[in-house]
Amino acid sequence: MAGAGYVWEGVDLILRVRAQPRARRDEWLGLCEDRFRVRITAPPVDGQANAHLRAFLADLFGVAKSQVTLLAGETGRDKRWRIVAPKQFPPGIKDISS
Repeated sequence: MAGAGYVWEGVDLILRVRAQPRARRDEWLGLCEDRFRVRITAPPVDGQANAHLRAFLADLFGVAKSQVTLLAGETGRDKRWRIVAPKQFPPGIKDISS
């Protein structure tokens, strides 16, 4: 996964994200070094930022929240997410079916 920020495992996308909580607005910033930068409005308190980021990623990739799972990084800014069978793709991510 070095440099790309994501890898495919079958139809599932494993995504590396650096989250910036308490931002002015939710925003996908694209690839920076080896992970995608994302700004979210939620504070990093009691799992609020993770829940908000999960919903943001679900919307961004066109899937249900139940299809977005946090794999690593529950308490840090750097996180790994699994997105099951994404239907749409933000800038920087290529659909394997195309």
